[in-house]
Amino acid sequence: MFVVGGESLIDLVPVSAAADAERMALAGGSPFNCAIALAKLGNEAGFLCPISQDDYGDLLLAPLAAAGVAVLLDERVAAPTTKAIVTFNERMQASYVFERGADRAFTREGLLAALPQQVQLYQIGGFCPILEDDASVWLDVVETALGRGATVSIDINVREKLIEDEAGYRERLDRFLDRAHLVKLSEEDHAWLAPHLTIAEYAGALLERPNCELVVVTLGESGSLAFSRAARGRADIYAPPVFGDTVGAGDSLMAGILTWLGETGALAPGRLGLLDEAALVRTLRFGAVVAGLNCAHKGCVPPSRAEVDAVLSRH
Repeated sequence: MFVVGGESLIDLVPVSAAADAERMALAGGSPFNCAIALAKLGNEAGFLCPISQDDYGDLLLAPLAAAGVAVLLDERVAAPTTKAIVTFNERMQASYVFERGADRAFTREGLLAALPQQVQLYQIGGFCPILEDDASVWLDVVETALGRGATVSIDINVREKLIEDEAGYRERLDRFLDRAHLVKLSEEDHAWLAPHLTIAEYAGALLERPNCELVVVTLGESGSLAFSRAARGRADIYAPPVFGDTVGAGDSLMAGILTWLGETGALAPGRLGLLDEAALVRTLRFGAVVAGLNCAHKGCVPPSRAEVDAVLSRH
């Protein structure tokens, strides 16, 4: 099973460009989106996050069920659903203000009991390093997954507005990065984390960590880059015929990359680092199509595997 641990939330998204626009509620959260995208691409996927008893919790459960994602924490919690107030810039790139709730309503014992015995891939959510109390629990989950033979990935997804202690956050993030075999970040993450280094230099620094063998960097409209211990590759975006917005694009791309690596036998320690340029380009291209098809919609709507295959058959 591919297990994604971390936050789910409700995106409150403006329905127009007006400053006082009415907002619609959409199910979201980077790990939540990735779990759904993984399932829709044909993987056995599990999601590890508390779900609230409130109406927004119902809204979160519906797409998980529709995609066939296993909700690993089946007892719902009293805490209100976490919310993200979404705004868009002129390029329709999203930014967020958060009100946290149910995503933090977990216990160490509950998470460890819910983690499957067989975990092929465990993905770390971006909120996990933000607070020390949370980070120590999620780190135990990662260690347990590693002990069960999981390949570990992380989508860094820096949420600067939630970080009150930058030094502490960086130290906690380091602990997770030291355990990850595959690291994904955006160019915005890079600019915040290591503005003194080029992207290639920062990727090289990540690859020097104990487990890291593959680094993926998204560049917005400029495509994506991948760095293994053996090579580097680059791919352009896939632009859908009709554009909605970019919500969930990075999550969908990550799911596509994990799917492709799993299907090609590369999603394992010792194999990720051997990927050559051609393999990296193919991996990024598959992820780009998944992300592009998601961007044909408003909000995060990852594509089915059939939709992805239809595009790839034409290109």
